[in-house]
Amino acid sequence: MQTILELGHAIADRRRSLGLKQGDVARQAGVAQEMLSRLERGRCAEFGARKLLAIAAVLGLEVDFIETVVSGSLDDLRRERSNA
Repeated sequence: MQTILELGHAIADRRRSLGLKQGDVARQAGVAQEMLSRLERGRCAEFGARKLLAIAAVLGLEVDFIETVVSGSLDDLRRERSNA
């Protein structure tokens, strides 16, 4: 995931798969239901780590960091191929 919108959709999908309501998850996580709603819709410009971790815990999720590889441009790939 690389955007708040993707994160929000993943949280909403998990919540729905567990058959939980936004209000129930928000209450258990100690956040406002409106805040959870905005997160799920990708409408939060900022969302604190503590809140995110609390929501993830309620949903049985954990946050993991994965190193990403920066891919080159098409020109970089052509140069690399011609140099090989």
